[in-house]
Amino acid sequence: MMKTLRQKPILILLLVNVLIGAFTFQRYGLSWDEPLFYDYADALPYAYSPAEWFSGRFDLNNAYGASGGDHANRGAAYLVLARPLVLLIQSLGVDFAAAWHFINFLTFQLGVYFLYRLARKFTAPLAALAAAALFAWQPLLWGHAFINPKDPPFLVFFLGAIVFGLEMIDAPKNANIFFAALLLGAASATRVLGPLAGGLVFLYALSKARRANLFKPLAIYLTLSIAICIALWPYLWSNPPLRFLQAFGFMSDNPTQLPVLFNGQIYAADDLPRRYLPTLLALTLTEPVLILAALGVLFSLTQRRPPAALVPHFIFLLWFLIPFGYVIFLRPPMYDGYRHFLFMLPPLFLFAGMALEKIFHALSSYWLRAALLTALLASGIFAIAQLHPYQYAYYNAFIGGSGGAFRQYETEYWLTCYKEAIENFGAQNVNLFVKREPAIAAYYAGASLHIRDYRAEFGKIQSGDFILVNTRSNEDKKTFKDAPIILQVERAHAVFCEVKQIP
Repeated sequence: MMKTLRQKPILILLLVNVLIGAFTFQRYGLSWDEPLFYDYADALPYAYSPAEWFSGRFDLNNAYGASGGDHANRGAAYLVLARPLVLLIQSLGVDFAAAWHFINFLTFQLGVYFLYRLARKFTAPLAALAAAALFAWQPLLWGHAFINPKDPPFLVFFLGAIVFGLEMIDAPKNANIFFAALLLGAASATRVLGPLAGGLVFLYALSKARRANLFKPLAIYLTLSIAICIALWPYLWSNPPLRFLQAFGFMSDNPTQLPVLFNGQIYAADDLPRRYLPTLLALTLTEPVLILAALGVLFSLTQRRPPAALVPHFIFLLWFLIPFGYVIFLRPPMYDGYRHFLFMLPPLFLFAGMALEKIFHALSSYWLRAALLTALLASGIFAIAQLHPYQYAYYNAFIGGSGGAFRQYETEYWLTCYKEAIENFGAQNVNLFVKREPAIAAYYAGASLHIRDYRAEFGKIQSGDFILVNTRSNEDKKTFKDAPIILQVERAHAVFCEVKQIP
């Protein structure tokens, strides 16, 4: 066992992460987007039931859950694959929300392994491990890994599709083809940008075409990927090409106009300035990441090497620049930070690993390398502990941490603080009016606490009642702003939600 760990140090990193996750996953509260998405997961088995197929009453709309109008055209791959594991965790006595959070986190650890595996193709073991640790211990990603069943799984599938896709081209064995197709199909059946991973793999194949006959493995790869995508996304079944294009069109022009707090101002989600994404990238990743990534790009593209050896680096650049350019130039609606584009982050860590390899090579002392790596990881580790369980609300020292970003940028925008607020509230047989998403608060409230919908029942609020309001878009400042605050949930001088009492 010890020999295996020494030979494959990534296993130590994964083991540490899983152990920490196992002891902390029950602290994370439900997020705004989770309840209806998991209801969709519970409805999906209907689509895969032979008894329903031959009942004479089969209606695919029954597979979309209570929010079919919102979720039918959302990719179902992760929900289909993860739900059996969630049920297994629930059978051990874990509540529904926490079970999902643990499986979400384990899925992200698969992504950490994929990143190490890809980095290992281009760097020495220590640099690859450093890149994987830097990736795994980003507070933003650590927090999303528990509470976000949409974007991190897509990141994992996309990253896996690249890893096995490149390995398939280098060694087109049956196992490589199958895993490459499985992950590309799952990525495409999670988000409509999934096929971009396949496009990058085909670019890599073009660079190898003169030296290998890749037609047959690529044909199998493409066919199998399409079949897996359709199998994992029931919405496509009636007309796969048309339904996929409809989903692509909707996601490309998401009509939402949610208010977004950016640089102290409230913008509509479809009217954000072009600096939104670059600013958030600079402020929400730990301080060394962009510097190391830029150095990695510089080192990798200025070294003397055959043009073919530069192809993977060019592909990694495109992996980042295509979605980045899409946001900058076409300005699609953006909200909840840049969570929809988390999948473009792995190349930054791959290039960071390449920079670290150069730096480690210049440091002859093992202790100097260890000291440097510790310093690079320290800010992320400290913030993960300090912000727990709200790590996704992280901002770095360039703006003074999450406290410095408070009231200037969105922090805890998904209302996971409701869990802690309800648990600490303690009052019984009182009305607690919840400004947004009362179902989340109700999940954690006992029978003696009466959860009411603030917006639907505003006229029924009376003196002595209580209000639970979040600080997303500074909403708390607009809601009974003069009412006394009796409870706050905060970390690092950033307030996430409050309970007020009506005078």
